[in-house]
Formats: sequence, C-alpha cells, structure tokens
Amino acid sequence: MKKRTALPAALLLLWVKVAFTQSLRQPITATYTGLGAYSIRHQDVFSFVNNQAALAQLKLATAGVYGERRYQLTATSTYAAVAALPTSLGNVAINLKYAGFKNFSESQVGIAYARRLGPAVDIGVQFNYYGYRVPAYDNAQTLNIEIGALVHLTKQFTTGIHLFNPAGGRFSATGERLTTAIRMGFGYDASELFFVSAEVVKEEDYPVNVLAGIQYRFVQQFFLRAGIATATSAVYGGVGLRWGNFRLDINGSYHPQLGWSPGLLLIMELAAKKDDS
Repeated sequence: MKKRTALPAALLLLWVKVAFTQSLRQPITATYTGLGAYSIRHQDVFSFVNNQAALAQLKLATAGVYGERRYQLTATSTYAAVAALPTSLGNVAINLKYAGFKNFSESQVGIAYARRLGPAVDIGVQFNYYGYRVPAYDNAQTLNIEIGALVHLTKQFTTGIHLFNPAGGRFSATGERLTTAIRMGFGYDASELFFVSAEVVKEEDYPVNVLAGIQYRFVQQFFLRAGIATATSAVYGGVGLRWGNFRLDINGSYHPQLGWSPGLLLIMELAAKKDDS
C-alpha cells in the first residue's frame, strides 16, 4: 500500500514544480457528469460544470455530490458538490471541488450565474477561487473566470462554446499561471429517450481532446450513459436510477494503462418547478 501512495504523491509534487500552467484535476468521468450541457431534455444540475450557460435551463432548485476514486487510489481521489437555485433574474449556483490527499491537495470554490437571452441563446459565467497545498513545501491561491454560451439552433440541436481562464489568472505566491482552455461542442436530442453529444477541448500545452457520449433512457426511472475521451483513450459508462426527487448514478472509467476509476453521483431536487413566466 505504501508504494501505491508514494507513487502518485511523487508524481503530483513533480507536476506542481514543473508545470508553469496548472489546472485543477478533473474527474476522469467529468464528461459523464457534464454530458447534459448541450441538451435541453437530458441536462441536470452538474451540466453547468462543463458549460455555465447550461445553468440557465435549470427549472428546479437542486443539489448534487460526486466522488471518484481515480485509478482506485485514495491519493488521487476527486470530489465535487454543486447546488443551484433558479430565480426570476437568472439562475445562480455554487460549485465546490477537491482533489488529492494529505500530502498534496487542490480545491476550488466557484460561484456561477446564467440566464436566457431569448428562446435560442443562453449565457453563463463563473468566478473561481482556486488553490493548492503541499504541507511544509508550497501553498498558493488565485482567482479565475469561466464563460459559456449555448445556442439552441432547433428544439433538438444545441451547440456552444466554453472558455476557462481566458484572462490568465496567476498565483501571487509562485508566479505560476492557471492553464487556459477552450471547448466547443454540440448535442442532439433525438427524443425524450436518446441523446448524443460531442465536443472538442483544447487546453494550453496539451493535445486536442475529443469527448463524445450518449445517453439512453430505457424507462422514466432508469438510463444508461457511455462515452470516450480520445486524448487518453479512456472509455466511461454508468447507469442512473431515479426515484422521487432523488437520482443515483454508479459510473466508472477505464484507462488502458492505469486501470479503473469508479465513481458515485447523487442528485436531489430541493424545490418545486419555478414559474417560467
């Protein structure tokens, strides 16, 4: 067990020092949790994590939590929590992320806002406070911003763009700069039962990554999601079960060299549907 913990710790410490552009580690199955960003019929409260504009379509006050044991190692586990509230002036949400273990950890707190600009366009923005901590070695924090827009070309077809850290936020303590990333994608709501999505992600100093996924709802209470990330050749999948105001997803991803990353997601609707008038 000591070897399994020491290896990721060493890799993470090296990564902090040599990476002049640093980014919060996303769950391997981040595409799973954010798959509904380009959908009107199949979105949920986690959709805005991929594109803040998706928050504008949320009708219910909702909260959710997600945990992932990356490559089945405690030291590389990631966690996320979200909560969103629709209002007459636009929708607001909070997004919390944590990754790591006692010898290295990252955390982020994000406040998001989104609204509709007519029936065809949604926009959103998120302000983040991000930091990493290495006990007795280094601690640094910075602010950054995310901006997203979605265009509903038809009732079935949605496209959009998302910018992460376009202003190039830097850590005051170390001079490091958070990475900048852009993603563009689309989603097709074939029906109330089936949805397909794809997006291209370009992160600074990293190769282009194509993410694709599908969702199929067998019955109202049960659905299946699956997809792939080309940059790592990782595939992911999961099943979701809905009962009352709750939804539980069991999912996971498989990397050809590093193995499995199991995850668990829980969503709870907190209030009745708001008035769209």
